Amino acid sequence: MTLRRILAGGLLACCFSLPLSAMELGDAMSALGAAKQGGQVGEQPDGYLGVVAAGGQGEEIARLINQARRTEYQRLAKDNGLQLGDVEALAGQKALEKTPAGQYIQVNGKWVRK
Repeated sequence: MTLRRILAGGLLACCFSLPLSAMELGDAMSALGAAKQGGQVGEQPDGYLGVVAAGGQGEEIARLINQARRTEYQRLAKDNGLQLGDVEALAGQKALEKTPAGQYIQVNGKWVRK
């Protein structure tokens, strides 16, 4: 195989894999509802999303949304003179309460369907 063919094949493989790894926050937010309903991600008591079932885009969705949540929690803590952990705990409590029946939440370190 020539070097040109090897490089072309590698470039082609990168192009096909790009959409899977190029998710942005807006995409993650749009996909969150389906990921929760599908049992891929769930709410944790610490205010962040956790991965319930590996596979699909659940890990990337959780990573991107958790980054945005952390930034917002830090801003809220700073603006209100609170500890980050207190903001995270309150956000987690609210998220668990608001999670609809049939979706996953983490209770005592275990995933349960609410």
